[in-house]
Parts: sequence; C-alpha cells; structure tokens
Amino acid sequence: MRAFPSFRVRDANRYDADPQGEYVLYWMIASRRTRFNFGLQRAIDWARVLAKPLLVIEPLSCNYRWACDRFHRFILDGMIDNHRNFARHNIAYHSYLEPHGGAGDGLIGALTKRAAVVVTDDYPTFFLPRIVGRFSRTIEKKCELVDSNGLLPVAAATKCFARAFDFRRFLQKHLKPHLLEFPDAEPLSTYDPQSAISLDPQILKRWPQLAQDPGEISLKEFPIDHSVATTSTAGGSAAAESLLHTFLGERLEHYVSRRNLPEDSGTTGLSPYLHFGHISTHEIFHRVTECGHWQIQHLAETATGGRNGWWGCDENTEALLDQLITWRELGFNMCHQRSDYARYRSLPAWAQQTLGEHAKDPRPFCYELAEFDGATTHDPLWNAIQRQLVNSGRVHNYLRMLWGKKILEWSSSPQRALRIMIHLNNKYALDGRDPNSYSGIFWTLGRYDRAWGPERPIFGKIRYMSSENTARKLPLRGYLEKWQGEISLSHHQLTLPE
Repeated sequence: MRAFPSFRVRDANRYDADPQGEYVLYWMIASRRTRFNFGLQRAIDWARVLAKPLLVIEPLSCNYRWACDRFHRFILDGMIDNHRNFARHNIAYHSYLEPHGGAGDGLIGALTKRAAVVVTDDYPTFFLPRIVGRFSRTIEKKCELVDSNGLLPVAAATKCFARAFDFRRFLQKHLKPHLLEFPDAEPLSTYDPQSAISLDPQILKRWPQLAQDPGEISLKEFPIDHSVATTSTAGGSAAAESLLHTFLGERLEHYVSRRNLPEDSGTTGLSPYLHFGHISTHEIFHRVTECGHWQIQHLAETATGGRNGWWGCDENTEALLDQLITWRELGFNMCHQRSDYARYRSLPAWAQQTLGEHAKDPRPFCYELAEFDGATTHDPLWNAIQRQLVNSGRVHNYLRMLWGKKILEWSSSPQRALRIMIHLNNKYALDGRDPNSYSGIFWTLGRYDRAWGPERPIFGKIRYMSSENTARKLPLRGYLEKWQGEISLSHHQLTLPE
C-alpha cells in the first residue's frame, strides 16, 4: 500500500482485509465525485494491493428528513456524471435510487458479503455518521472511513475552536504539511482494471441499477416532498467545474469588491457542489492558486491569525481562501468535535446567558412557522430573502445573516428561532444540512462571535442587524423587484423537528 495521509483514514472496526473477497467496495455517500477524492483514491489503492477489481456503490435514500425533488435532482445530476466517468474507465459502478422508505435496507450488507475491504466517506453531519456507525458495527469485514472534506483533516485539530481568529492561527501553524498531501487529481487514471464483476442477479433484482440516464427519471412517484421543486441550478461535477472556470475567468479579480452584492455576482456559487461532494476544496484551491502562480514558499513564516497576508497572494485570492478554508473548515471542526453541534446548548455560555436574560422581552412581531415559510411577514426585505431561498435554493451569505437575525427577533423564544432557522434552511437550501450552513445559522445567535453593546431588547449582547441598515449598505432595488410577489405555501413540512 502506498503512503496515505494518516489523518485522513480511520478504521471503523478491527477486521483485516479478507483475501477471499472478490472486490474492493467503495460506498460513495458524501464525496460524490471522481476527481480529487481521497476515499476513491484509497479504494483504488486497496484494489491494486489486493489485485481485486473495484466496485463503487452510490445509493440515494428517500427516507431522510427534508428529502425533496430539489435535492434528489441535484444528486441525480451528479450520478449522471459519475456514471459516464466510471464507464470510461471500465469501473463497475452501481447507482441505486430507493423507491420507498426502507427499500434500500440490506443493500450495502449484501454487497459487503463478497467484499475484501469496504471504504466509505467520513462526513460529520446529518444522518451519515449514524448510518455508517451502525453499518460498521454489524459487518465482519474491514471498513475504513476516509476524510476528503477539506484541506485540513478534521482529525488534525484536537479541540473545538470558539473563534475564527483562533482557528485561523491554528491553520497558519499546522496547515502547511497538509498542502503537500493532495489527493490524486484523476484517481481513475491510476486504476488498472482487474477481472470484471458480476453482481448476484438477486441483488440486481431487489436493488436494480439506476437507469443509465438518471436525468430521464421522474420523481413524481417517489415519497419525497414534491412542493420543494427543482431549480435551474444543475448539479454534478461537470456543472461545478464549469462554474469554477467562470469564476476564475470573470469574478475572482473582483471578489473583494463584489462578494457582498445581493445578486451573488461576485461569489463562487460553489457551496451546493461542495455540500453534495460534486467538487472538492482541494480542486478549488488547486485551480485558484494555479491561476495566481502561487507556490507554497509564498506562505508567511509567522502565524498571526490575521485574515490578510499569510497566504502571500493578492487580496482577492486571500479573501477567497479565508472563506473557503478558515470559515468552511471551522464548521467541520465544530461538527467533528461536538455531537450537539445543532443543539441550542452548543452556543457559547455568554450567548445563552444573554439570550436567556431577554427571553421574555416583548416581541414587536411574533410569527409562526407557516408565516415564515410563506414569506408573509411585515418586512419586504425579509420576505424577498425567504422567497429567494424557497424558489432558488440559494441566499447570499450576508442576506442569510439578516434572515436569521430577524427570525430571532420575531420568534417566541431563541430556542424556537433556532429550530425555525434550521428547518427552513435545511428544507430549501441546496447547501443546507452542512457544517458550513450550521455555522451561519448559529452565528446569528453568537457562535464564533463576541458580546456586543449596547445591550438591546430580545438580542441582549448578541450582534444586532436590521433591514434598514442593510438597505443602506447594499443596492437592493433590483433584488427586491426580482423576489417580490407571493410563493405557493405547502403544508407538507410545517412541523418543526425535535
């Protein structure tokens, strides 16, 4: 076995590789791509060492909370790309779309029986840690979890960081060695096909292969939320790479001056693709620094924790890398270190104290979930933000902060406000259910922030934001015109998760 970054892989159980196994199984659940993928690379390495063929299984459950047409279609777009890429390299790839809740139960176990080794993705949020943990405890085959989430392996940080400044300083002290341990850009090109794999006909009958063109599949018959419709944003690695190409050619040089514009004209737009694993932080970093002719020798020698200067590149690239690495991977740090990352009790003590002291303050407005969901508040700007979220699956980060602050102000308690934010974001946002989106939601309640003055009703010492101040800072006329009007309110998911 060739050298592999030690922080990237961990054993899910204590079994050894089975020499009698017929293939190496890669269970693709988070890093849904064929490029810059440590998990796929690790599985190919095992296949080479054991002289076994590789089988890739990419399933899609319909039984997770907030399952809807929007997310299903985005993932299916990625499956189209993966099918083509694996077929081009003669690698056995089995994509499976669960037709009803529970139909997929037993599939991974059945495939594991003939496997020599199982490799899967190590991802810290939503339902994935639970299903991987349950699976690894029930099988009697070697199972490895591989972290392909960010430039810093989540296991490389041994504590949970409370401030971006402290995490940034940690990165500046410890990231450099990991910049020398990149995944293969094209791991499939290193694969030497072994003997062909013939899956058990009973497996294929019970869990049939998805049609070769998943784009032709109608989602109407699947038991998911059809009220959360698909958007014009196509999923998949090809779309992600095209978007990155456009950003580098047209937007990067204006990133600092345009990234806060409400129409996303200065951002990368890549957060949904990062969330669903259709593109990796490593590929984005590689392409960005390649454009700027950056080399690792440009790194500053001193770790100051400052946002500017450490990378040794222009201000636009510095700002982009701070968002892509510091802020994104700060969220992964939280979710890896704390299982209660989505709970109110995970807020800093000072935030819980000040919110508790003002929990009974009179609210100028107090809305129920249906009114938030339907964008029927008194505030035209907030309603426009909610309409954008519902209709497009995206909201600019700055406006999403205002969106969350107002939910806090107009909810009966901070705990209820948090539940509403998580529900609406996870229900509609293409980049929801992600460590980075939990960071944004919890930031509105004080995570990664500090106490602010003057102390205000409802907010206490939590940072305050208003629609009026936002309107003075940003050009919003076109935004308000675009997202005015009503949205069709569905009652399919108008109950809050516990």
